Amino acid sequence: MIEKIKTQELTSLQITEAIIERIERFNERINAYCTTTFDIARDSAKEADKAIKKGKNLPPLHGVPTSIKDLVLTKGIRTTFGCIIYENNVPEVDEVVIERLKNAGMVLLGKTNTPAFGHQAVTDNPIFGKTKNPWNLERTSGGSSGGAGASIATGMGPLALGSDGGGSIRIPSSFCGVYGLKPTYGRIPHYPSAGIKWTGLDHYGPIVRYVKDAALMLDVMAGPFEGDRHSLPKNDIKYFDLVDIQPKNIKIGYSFNLGFIKAVNPEVEKVVMDSIKKFEDLNWTLEEIKMKLKRPEMTFNTLVTAGLAHDLESYLDEWQDRMSRNLVLMTQAGLSYSAVDLEAAMYQRKLIHEEIFKQFKNLDVILTPTTAVYPFELGKMFPSKIAGKRASPVAWMSFTFPFNLTGNPAASIPCGWSSEGTPIGMQIIGKRFKEETVLQVSRAFEKIQPWQDKRPTFT
Repeated sequence: MIEKIKTQELTSLQITEAIIERIERFNERINAYCTTTFDIARDSAKEADKAIKKGKNLPPLHGVPTSIKDLVLTKGIRTTFGCIIYENNVPEVDEVVIERLKNAGMVLLGKTNTPAFGHQAVTDNPIFGKTKNPWNLERTSGGSSGGAGASIATGMGPLALGSDGGGSIRIPSSFCGVYGLKPTYGRIPHYPSAGIKWTGLDHYGPIVRYVKDAALMLDVMAGPFEGDRHSLPKNDIKYFDLVDIQPKNIKIGYSFNLGFIKAVNPEVEKVVMDSIKKFEDLNWTLEEIKMKLKRPEMTFNTLVTAGLAHDLESYLDEWQDRMSRNLVLMTQAGLSYSAVDLEAAMYQRKLIHEEIFKQFKNLDVILTPTTAVYPFELGKMFPSKIAGKRASPVAWMSFTFPFNLTGNPAASIPCGWSSEGTPIGMQIIGKRFKEETVLQVSRAFEKIQPWQDKRPTFT
């Protein structure tokens, strides 16, 4: 698309108008976008085409339509965080990641739907309602970047910015049959703080159809920013230039339980295992690994709900009757924890990190299912059973949140479809700071088992 815009085989305006037409045609059924910015998009596309005719140097995303999750501050554009408290919030500033995307030439299509503050892994909120799965309108799109995932799956935009505090890029990418990357924590800076920022958990990252597009977006968004003390130093890597390089020797570890997960849907396990075996065609080493992560579910729940309690306690008396019931319950749970509980969770997080570090001493990547299930019923918060076994509220997403606790880069790539015709994703986890390896392994799998020609048939 970018090359066609640069050569004017297709203008940015033509592409933008075609995508706007799709949004106007299909968004009411899917509910991927909660706020559209079509006038801004058209003006930006026209300016992009003028710049080409003037022969100016063109930035990497010049004239490319892009959507932004509604948790990210966008100057002059409604940003609700999916919460009734901020229903009419219009920020006065852009977050630094938005500034970088604008400087790279993006055409902003609008904001995509999310649950309030990204607090859950299905997309629904009192302002905009539920985002449906394009492969089955009676199934969830996942979350919390469910609007972003659904927009890419339906062709309502080629690039989307999502965020991930416990799987929120990877889960909707898996459920919607697209590619999503959570970079190393700190690779993409957060500034200024807005909404709920779970300290040390929340990552920004791309959701796209092609792996190379994720690399291109990462090149634009990555890099240090002094306002974010967690942002990583510049690494002088151009991910787009490296993504097509196929490493000769990759050591792959795979796991279907991470040492604590009690159940996985048998169909998901089979599809993912069949996909893992495809790497044998590249003469890469495969090894089933054993590990024992200590209390990751309690650790994650404590950190998330304590963060919600810190930020939302003062709003409960006035707003709780209009807030998502699940958000209220999670906030109240967070209020029950003591300082000792919080310190215990942080210590367990350290132990989890050390266990993953040990695993990566002899491995380049770890492969797992992205989720323990394929998309479940719209309106449910979580499946109560997995493979016939009773399941906790976060059991189905237990493959993703440990790597928010550790900060490792991780991606979800489509690897097959269920008997119901809904997508199944495989998670590719890399060493910290090694996004290029995750992208290279993803790109290699994309070549072995491409998925882009398979599209939802709801239309």
